[in-house]
Amino acid sequence: MKELLLVCVGSFFGGGARYLVGRVFQTWAAESFPWGTMTVNVVGCFLIGLLSGMSLGGQISPTTKLVLVTGFCGGFTTFSTFMNENLLLGRDGALLSAVLYTLASLVLGLIAVVIGYQLAK
Repeated sequence: MKELLLVCVGSFFGGGARYLVGRVFQTWAAESFPWGTMTVNVVGCFLIGLLSGMSLGGQISPTTKLVLVTGFCGGFTTFSTFMNENLLLGRDGALLSAVLYTLASLVLGLIAVVIGYQLAK
């Protein structure tokens, strides 16, 4: 039960951070492209890579990993929103935007995870 509470606390703050970061980036960007969600996903990938790497190196405890990776990052990242936005772009005939959004999110996310792991060493 303690672990569940820790994940819930992390998720609470991750969800709040997702909302704030997404809003800030979307406000600065063109309305038709989901920059806010892409930014959150790439930052989330970086954080998961960094924190997971730190956990493997013994720099953070299993409890801290539970709160930050499972809780915070789980609440912060938005893959389901990402997929829904792709569907909406495709449905609205913006197929090129949907493809570019998908490719940029995947490539930048993978790069961010690798950088996070490298920084954790």
